[in-house]
Amino acid sequence: MTGITAILGTLTKDEKQEFLLQLRRRNRRTDTKNEKLFKLIDSGKNTDLDIQLYGKPARNSFHALCKRLQDSLIDFVGSKSFAGETSEELTILKLILASRIFFEKKLYKLAFKILKNAEEMAIPLDLYSILNEIYHTKIQYAHLNATWKLEEIIHTSETNMKLFQQDFQLNRAYAVIKSRLKDSAHTSIAAIVQNTFAEFHIEVNETLTYKSLFQLMELTAAGAKLQSDYYSIAPFMFEMYDLVGQKSNLKDKHRYYHLSILNLLAVTQFRNKKFAASMKFTKELQVEMEKDNKSYYKRFAERLATMKALNYNYTGRPKEAIELLTDFKETSLDVQLLIAMCLFQQGEFSEAYQIIKKLRHSDTWYEKKMGWVWVVKKNLIEILLLTELDRLDLVLVRLQQFKRKFSKQLQDRGEKRVLTFVKLISRYYENPEQVVKEEFKAEVENSFEWLGKEQEDIFVMSFYAWLKSKMEKENLYRITLKLVGQIKH
Repeated sequence: MTGITAILGTLTKDEKQEFLLQLRRRNRRTDTKNEKLFKLIDSGKNTDLDIQLYGKPARNSFHALCKRLQDSLIDFVGSKSFAGETSEELTILKLILASRIFFEKKLYKLAFKILKNAEEMAIPLDLYSILNEIYHTKIQYAHLNATWKLEEIIHTSETNMKLFQQDFQLNRAYAVIKSRLKDSAHTSIAAIVQNTFAEFHIEVNETLTYKSLFQLMELTAAGAKLQSDYYSIAPFMFEMYDLVGQKSNLKDKHRYYHLSILNLLAVTQFRNKKFAASMKFTKELQVEMEKDNKSYYKRFAERLATMKALNYNYTGRPKEAIELLTDFKETSLDVQLLIAMCLFQQGEFSEAYQIIKKLRHSDTWYEKKMGWVWVVKKNLIEILLLTELDRLDLVLVRLQQFKRKFSKQLQDRGEKRVLTFVKLISRYYENPEQVVKEEFKAEVENSFEWLGKEQEDIFVMSFYAWLKSKMEKENLYRITLKLVGQIKH
């Protein structure tokens, strides 16, 4: 049943309805229980389901039913994935298979023509593994085609094999980089990537495929998120984007990767407080999402909404940001946390806290689903809201829990500033009057090692803005806009 719950968590409302319709078409009897089980689990019920379905304990029948429902869900997700992806690879594989069948049936002219079509389709898509199959077939039957030169085919095959091996090396490098990003909190992301590539003898140049460039950009951005450092990775990201630009003729063939890259660049520019540039990429993302009959629109709708809202919020348009997020139809943890943050900055503490209260799962559950950084932010926002709402009992409990849960990880990741911030929250809550005194202000200034306005991450600044608003007795949102350069001091 855990697997069913996990799969349901990935489906939209429309997809759930589509699955139910498919289930009904397949059901031969009207009294089948798979639909009832689906609805029970989807509604959040997870106890005594066998009794609700069978009217008595029936564990064996219930487990068999769960297995059938999970298999149906897996089949549905797989079918949806095939339907949503571009069909070029499947088409090429079918052509190769057809050509081999025609070779066996001695229909050589037709087989040669089909194999040529397959090769012409695969080359611009950098499908090295599929091209290996094509060249293997060409070598096998080269003696039957007078116009084919075996030496040329072998040379082309060897060149393709080198590219295939480079792609394989890249996958190994990605795995190593992921591991090192987790274990090397104090090493810059760019250094980790460059050192790993040198180790595997990989060069970042135009020979990398569209997919490889996207994966590298995604990994780099993931490391920046963990270290709250998008400033140092920006040059590297745009160096790779220049290489992507050299393959612009392939962007329609790689729509998913192209959309993902635009989103990564929008996020990078936003985190570096370059709002106009971030909105430029966000608008381009929206235009590209409209193409291919909006086949990728749903998959990127949340990312588009959050990027628009973030840019609105940090450029003095908070109402538009909150309206956009509130109107977003799909349930999303990122969207909920972002709404709470925007309301908090506007002084709507009770409304913001109501949203946080609805996040009832454990931190372990949220970490698996959303990542460690998200969990830390959620806990910090909750502590600040409870402080503003003067909930003494809960503030003290949450502060103790935060220190116990996150102190070691924050220290290991080199994020001691977060612990210092939490300590200063405690100091403020114990004695609010002291924050306006010069001694406290001096302590704050000496407690943090700031990277400078240009380099500092926007979310780090946002949390510090709360403390600064207390010290200067000024509106939190106005202080936030000052710190990110939207209001002159």
